[in-house]
Amino acid sequence: MRNEWLVALAAAAVAHGEDLAYSPPSYPSPWANGKGDWAEAYQKAVDFVSQLTLAEKVNLTSGIGWEGGQCVGQSGSIPSKDFRGLCMQDSPLGVRFADYVSAFPAGMNVAATWDRDLAYKRGQAMGSEHRDKGVDVQLGPVAGPLGRTPEGGRNWEGFSPDPVLTGNMMGKTIEGIQDAGVIACAKHYIGNEQEHFRQGSQGNYTISDSISSNIDDKTLHELYLWPFADAVRAGVGSFMCSYNQVNNSYACGNSYLLNHVLKGELDFQGFVMTDWSAQHSGVGDALAGTDMDMPGDVSFDSGTAFFGANLTIAVLNGTVPEWRIDDMAVRIMSAYYKVGRDRTRVPINFSSWTQDTYGYEQFYASETYTEINGHVDVRADHAKIIREIGSASAVLLKNVNGALPLTGDEKNVGVFGEDAGSNINGVNGCSDRGCDDGTLAMGWGSGSDEFPYLVTPEQAIEAEVIKNGGIFTAITNQSAIDKAQTVARQASTCLVFANADSGEGYIDVDGNTGDRNNLTLWQNGEAMINAVAGECNNTIVVLHTVGPVLVESWLHHPNITAVLWAGLPGQESGNSLVDVLYGSVNPGGKTPFTWGKQRSDWGTDILYAPNNGEGPPQQDFTEGIFVDYRHFDKANITPTFEFGYGLSYTSFSFSGLEVKPEPAAPYTPAKGKTGAAPTFGKVEDASAYVYPDDINRIEAYIYPYINSTDLKASSGDPNYGWPSKKYIPEGAQDGSAQDINPAGGSPGGNEGLYDVVATVSVNIKNTGAVVGDEVPQVYVSLGGPSDAPRVLRAFDRLTIQPGQQTTWTTTLTRRDVSNWDTASQNWVVSDYPKTVYVGNSSRNLPLKATLTLNSS
Repeated sequence: MRNEWLVALAAAAVAHGEDLAYSPPSYPSPWANGKGDWAEAYQKAVDFVSQLTLAEKVNLTSGIGWEGGQCVGQSGSIPSKDFRGLCMQDSPLGVRFADYVSAFPAGMNVAATWDRDLAYKRGQAMGSEHRDKGVDVQLGPVAGPLGRTPEGGRNWEGFSPDPVLTGNMMGKTIEGIQDAGVIACAKHYIGNEQEHFRQGSQGNYTISDSISSNIDDKTLHELYLWPFADAVRAGVGSFMCSYNQVNNSYACGNSYLLNHVLKGELDFQGFVMTDWSAQHSGVGDALAGTDMDMPGDVSFDSGTAFFGANLTIAVLNGTVPEWRIDDMAVRIMSAYYKVGRDRTRVPINFSSWTQDTYGYEQFYASETYTEINGHVDVRADHAKIIREIGSASAVLLKNVNGALPLTGDEKNVGVFGEDAGSNINGVNGCSDRGCDDGTLAMGWGSGSDEFPYLVTPEQAIEAEVIKNGGIFTAITNQSAIDKAQTVARQASTCLVFANADSGEGYIDVDGNTGDRNNLTLWQNGEAMINAVAGECNNTIVVLHTVGPVLVESWLHHPNITAVLWAGLPGQESGNSLVDVLYGSVNPGGKTPFTWGKQRSDWGTDILYAPNNGEGPPQQDFTEGIFVDYRHFDKANITPTFEFGYGLSYTSFSFSGLEVKPEPAAPYTPAKGKTGAAPTFGKVEDASAYVYPDDINRIEAYIYPYINSTDLKASSGDPNYGWPSKKYIPEGAQDGSAQDINPAGGSPGGNEGLYDVVATVSVNIKNTGAVVGDEVPQVYVSLGGPSDAPRVLRAFDRLTIQPGQQTTWTTTLTRRDVSNWDTASQNWVVSDYPKTVYVGNSSRNLPLKATLTLNSS
């Protein structure tokens, strides 16, 4: 049977059937076992679930429907245990739809800091705000999209197109969120790399299904899965499966990705929830590994559901085994107990649908009028960490003759560009930040939240100039080119601001449907830059962008003395910027992506038009692992600014590289069998689950109860045919002991992958006159003909005093020097020579050494 399965796997992401990529089936869905540090939470979950009825277990797994509660997603309650449903709330940078919350920098900015401690602090601060608003699950952090294409609309929600940088920031963010007592949700799993067609039809195009991301097995493991493995190893409580298909199987019903990879190979012990309305079947998705549907209804406010009553029916008729619903419930409650929700839970004290104090708890149905918003201020002192990350993530791209930092002696300062100023309709004047008005500090869509305030660059710079006794003029009318030139001729220092925005695909901004249409600056930013630079010989450009933009048309202008990328810094934007501009913070950020000279340099692009008739568009990831700097290196393309690049107000030197192999036990594939699937509690006959006589049925609310003991009639499904052997995939109902995945055996994958195989040390000296931060970066060449020239494997951020030399030491694990072998379905260390490179960017690696391994 295993040989047949491997043959099927070999066909994945290659021609199959109608020349479409294919994802092989993998059943049954693995059951949780409390592996690793999940043991205590697992046992608490088993004890809890063992006391529940079938209807109560179904309620745990089923959303109550869009606008059925105060959160963007809520599962059903268990009144017998005085247990309210779980509250799921966006976003990965703050509490969406709530007041008195903080607007944190985007994940992209966290990656630009290259600082794990800051990632943890931000996660902990965000987690505490969600906790104190009554949220159980924060819907973040993000590793999908990873950033395959620079135009990808939601790249900024994640961290970086490099899987190691993303994995490190992902793991630390999760630890921070969950240490605050809130379940983190790793999303969007997986291959969700563009907004176009991720939910099927779009604009003038009518297609039958969502786009299929066609990814081969090696690329999946070595690139896109890597940071999700780090999320599992960090103990993340939940995963969100994505809207798109992967190899023509919907991500939330893809048994290979959920059963075989996530729960089998990575031994994930938590629960999988759907993205909102990303579910396409009830029984099929449950058997494929989905544990919770969100928000619960088939379409928003439809009152129909794939889970809810239909899941109750499926268990009663044997289509979904009892052990499977028990495992779904245990996984949910294991995550609940693992982060201590039983100790830190407070009532939900906000509403996603209104900021009025009083309103309807069931917003759509206009039921239960009560106080729904306590206006609880949860911000604490989080403005400090927001400001710190904003300045730590600033990347100094150009600095001619020490143009920066400013000294404060500048007598006439001009600020130019709409991106410097305020949105005239208010800081939250555009729903879900769906516009590009005023300064850009956050992208748009469900990954956004409400600004409590926004310190603009104009405000912060003006205050600094006034404090220093200078004169100040700001022109934030993007069309006022003539006036800008007049002011620029008189100014001693000119700061020009420009941006490029993007977001989620349900919002269109200036014809950009989520994904960017191009890589140019928005609002004709190049015209303002060139106009000001033509008149002012000390022009400094500040960019707020969601990713790389094309800068070659103006970057080399002799009057442009400095360029600073500030990304999406959140509510303290102007303050963070002034800290860097005036030198109270020495910039140490490094770009988390590559800046090409022309759009074609990246070698990948968005699929903007369907390519499969009315069928699902096919996005073939033919570039494999060669995205961002890996592609630039392979194709020998010179970028404008390479991955990992960033200047400082001081200088550093690297010397004394030593690479020492460490003893490690041979890699041993996991073996053995699991126990049989356990069941908890007892399923009664159908009469026990008919709607109670005393229930007040709320419109469009999703319940676990059935209308009658006639299961076929209760389902409301004209195609009712359960239980049908033809409908149920082979092995899906098998609760007998199963083989342990050889590449698995522990959360995050085989424990041997994380054995240390080498120690790397290097001397770093601050050769300048001021204290500064340097980011040493370790790259490895795996040596094979299909390997990237170099891949990032380790990094750190160090603060070094002027004249000081420090020795930095890090380690490499077996995973860092391994490749995914599709034949053995495991990680292997190839016989090709391995080389270690060290420097401060992907193209500035002055030190290298051969890596000799003691064992593989």
